[in-house]
Amino acid sequence: MSYLDKLADIRHFIFDVDGVLTNGLLHVQENGELLRQMHTRDGYALKAALEQKFAVTIITGGNSQGVIKRLNGLGITHIYSGIHHKLKTLEELVHNHNLDLSTVAYMGDDLPDYECMRAVHLAACPSDAAMEIKTISQYISPVKGGEGCVRDLIEKVLKAQNKWKIE
Repeated sequence: MSYLDKLADIRHFIFDVDGVLTNGLLHVQENGELLRQMHTRDGYALKAALEQKFAVTIITGGNSQGVIKRLNGLGITHIYSGIHHKLKTLEELVHNHNLDLSTVAYMGDDLPDYECMRAVHLAACPSDAAMEIKTISQYISPVKGGEGCVRDLIEKVLKAQNKWKIE
């Protein structure tokens, strides 16, 4: 089944943060605080997905309160941060929320995402993902992490389901 065929089945998006919602670069301040940059187009698409009743979950190894606050502000409430074994969190989601993996798209960029991406219906990654991740991805966005790859994936899914609204 091609990735285009899989787009119609998606009802749940799961995203990594660093390297997907951000470009993966960390700005280290003198006090040790780490700053990240996020793209507003990704934010628009995340809100659009939520408005169309898609579930959005974040599973990240990072633990940035700024990122969590930004995502909460977009309406995302299912945020799992500081996660070092992402597959275990995905398995808990399946068990606790009756999550059907045949409706899930997961976008990751590096090895901590590998097992989760192998478990879902549609594995996707940004254009600058690690080679191992590109190898298992059914969809490789032409857009880099932190530059709108999340928007690209969400827009493709919503358009395939006639749910992408132009206002």
